[in-house]
Amino acid sequence: MTKLNELAPREGSTKGRMRVGRGPGSGKGKTAGRGVKGQKARSGVAVAGFEGGQMPLHMRMPKRGFKSRNRLDFAEVNLWRLEQAIAAGKLDAKKAIGADELLKAGVIRRAKDGVRLLGKGELKTKLDLTVHSASASAREAVEKAGGKLTVTKKEAPAAEAEA
Repeated sequence: MTKLNELAPREGSTKGRMRVGRGPGSGKGKTAGRGVKGQKARSGVAVAGFEGGQMPLHMRMPKRGFKSRNRLDFAEVNLWRLEQAIAAGKLDAKKAIGADELLKAGVIRRAKDGVRLLGKGELKTKLDLTVHSASASAREAVEKAGGKLTVTKKEAPAAEAEA
């Protein structure tokens, strides 16, 4: 049995670190494999994206849109999906439905920053829904079915009319 102080890697499995700049006899002396002079021969140089004066690729490509760092990502649910889950018995239409209930029923995979209700499909069941936000057509459909929709999104303060 080998002792802890006798442990070593297998013969030939590791290679020693190359020590550069240790004289001409080492084969890696003087310029230490960096060539001769210039910016890249110096230490601490990173010239990423530089193409020798040619317009770099990242500058040649067209600019496309903008995405805010603070944007919210919603789990989107359509009306037809709610109706389908109720018909399958996964959701109880008599109880209040929120993100947790939708998650347990498998209607959404994860709650993300909240649930957004979209108006695709038809809603025949009366529901008591609590979502972060909803489209105008979805609100209309829920109210038409006799249900109640609670939106938790904080509304932006209305621009005050100048007197």
